[in-house]
Amino acid sequence: MVDIFYRPVIGVVMCSNTVKGQHSHTLQDKYLNAVLEAGGLPIALPHALAEPQLLAETLPLLDGILLPGSPSNMQPHLYGENGDEPDADPGRDLLSMALIAHVLERRIPIFAICRGLQELVVATGGTLYRRLCDHAQFLEHREDPDLPIEQQYAPSHEIKIQPGGLISQLIPGSKTFWVNSLHGQGTKTLGPMLRVEACSQDGLVEAVSVHDHPYALGVQWHPEWKSSEYALSRILLEGFITACQNYNAEKQRL
Repeated sequence: MVDIFYRPVIGVVMCSNTVKGQHSHTLQDKYLNAVLEAGGLPIALPHALAEPQLLAETLPLLDGILLPGSPSNMQPHLYGENGDEPDADPGRDLLSMALIAHVLERRIPIFAICRGLQELVVATGGTLYRRLCDHAQFLEHREDPDLPIEQQYAPSHEIKIQPGGLISQLIPGSKTFWVNSLHGQGTKTLGPMLRVEACSQDGLVEAVSVHDHPYALGVQWHPEWKSSEYALSRILLEGFITACQNYNAEKQRL
């Protein structure tokens, strides 16, 4: 039986930054708060856990994984592109790619946000647009940094939910939603493991999920921002936490 009062342990990947001249790991409060508000217990994951033995010791302690957004971009060579990425975070790439491989094999729930979606796409054989703004067919998906933060995270464009996917199961009958948009890269192609869950009106993929997995969802927008105020955000996060509770209950039976 699933204990609906159990707070599942959610590993949240951190980002690498320099703070006052010192190498640091950082994680924005909004991701931790969103997990807490949805009923989970967030645990920050440093990049050193990519080491195989440490990862093997950590995974049994977790009931789910959250891949958050980040100011950084993935290294281009990971999806078949040449050249450097000035805003790269190689440590995060290494940990996220390792985590995705393990959680898909073990069927651990995973929720991937913005950069996290791009990691999920690349880890399953897909590719990215390095600069959406170089392609005239797309809307402006980047935020305006001169606007107040509240306006940067305000809903900015509509998405259309694809039938037959995870989101349509969580929200039956709903076909369109307005979401925020704060990204410069996006999904170009998908590998065979993923299906499209939602697209924006310009055709850009806005959400994906893994075939035959209880909850492996990636979204390009930021549902963690004031998650309790938006129905779509609440439903996605609560669905993730429920899947994590189910995964924990299954672990207890083994």
